[in-house]
Amino acid sequence: MSEEVIVPFTDYPDIVTPEDMIKILQIGRNTAYKLIHSGEIASFRVGKHYKITKQSVIAYISQYKA
Repeated sequence: MSEEVIVPFTDYPDIVTPEDMIKILQIGRNTAYKLIHSGEIASFRVGKHYKITKQSVIAYISQYKA
């Protein structure tokens, strides 16, 4: 039986990078940037870099939670 690895949100800062979001959601890079560009996950830019609030990631997960 394989064990699922659950990453606690407390391991991440309140503002995460797309790379952190990829790890949290276990998605690919293209999917992460599609979510950002479509506005499905709220984000903002600092210079050339996207930043996402941890709360935005939690809200995205919550809308699909059964």
